[in-house]
Amino acid sequence: MPLIRKIFLAVIFLFQVAPGLKSQEKASSLSVYGYVSSLQSAMFDSVSGPVSYDNLIHNRLNIRGYIGKNITLAIDFRNRLFTGDLARSGNFYSSVIDRDLGWIDLSWNVINENSFFLNVTLDRAWIEFKTGKIEICAGRQRINWGQTFVWNPNDIFNAYSFFDFDYTERPGSDAVRFQYFATPSSVVEIAVKADNKNEITAAGLYRFSKWGYDIQILGGFSQSEDYIAGAGWSGHIGSLSFRGETSLFRPVEKSRKGILLTTAGIEKIFRDNSIAQIQLMYCNNPLNLTDFNSLYSGNLTARELAFSKFTSFCSFNWAVTPLLNTGISVMWFPDMKGYFTGPSVDYSLAENLDFTLLWQHFRGNLNDIKTRLNIAFLRIKYSF
Repeated sequence: MPLIRKIFLAVIFLFQVAPGLKSQEKASSLSVYGYVSSLQSAMFDSVSGPVSYDNLIHNRLNIRGYIGKNITLAIDFRNRLFTGDLARSGNFYSSVIDRDLGWIDLSWNVINENSFFLNVTLDRAWIEFKTGKIEICAGRQRINWGQTFVWNPNDIFNAYSFFDFDYTERPGSDAVRFQYFATPSSVVEIAVKADNKNEITAAGLYRFSKWGYDIQILGGFSQSEDYIAGAGWSGHIGSLSFRGETSLFRPVEKSRKGILLTTAGIEKIFRDNSIAQIQLMYCNNPLNLTDFNSLYSGNLTARELAFSKFTSFCSFNWAVTPLLNTGISVMWFPDMKGYFTGPSVDYSLAENLDFTLLWQHFRGNLNDIKTRLNIAFLRIKYSF
């Protein structure tokens, strides 16, 4: 592994010093783009303390190579330097960050000291071939079958947490994906994924347009544990966007309970550049959440999105000026007698340079204990 790490580091630093390779034309042979951000965070139960301070320097590199008009190759890196109280707390935190759930382990803590560590993760590595109405993609990739904003029970290949706002690209899967675009408004997809436990997820999807809606139906096998059937839609009711998804997970082993997840939401865009969203979710067998930190672990699957039989979400975002955007999100978990709230402010400091201030507050009963958690984030991000 040391040799592999050296090779990856050499590639990373090569492209760090060569951002000018980025091209505006897809026909070019190579393009490089990404960002560098500094994320400061403070985690505490109450303002009286104690407070845990941490910092994350996050560099992302997205590399695309084009071979003619039909073949595209991608290699995307996450390079993250962790410092602060969590990094000094022992090897447990660094081992969590280093964990790769893919079929191939492409995450390395290349430096792991007592007070800081550097993690390099290859979260995209795929080759795509296009010809006529057919697209085939193999490798670590994102397969996004979700239709809604917050919870996506149809997103069976790489579910993600709404609360992990700093990972905008979302996780990928080690998979093979086949797409056939029968018409401009319909597509047939078949995908197969393997994970670090050699568990297989294999499913097919058919998406089409009808009655002014994009509709999809899907079915298959999830993580070698469940048969799955689902459907989703997106369209409009008057001036409102209307989206929804439903998935039924039926266990192969009869000793486990089946899970039904259904969610639907509406979205309204107002003339003053503000957006309001509401989404509701029902689950017949919600997950027993033991701590709020699980929301950031990256281990949750599509069948584990709910922590209460009924969950509600609403958000309001307002672009005060072209440079300033404000927002607030709220979730309610009745079974936990809890809620989440997250106000945010985004400001464009200069071209490609953004400032974000965000606070996440959780409160609820975990294991019959009243628990609360506050995390304040401050991020400066430069994109290139």
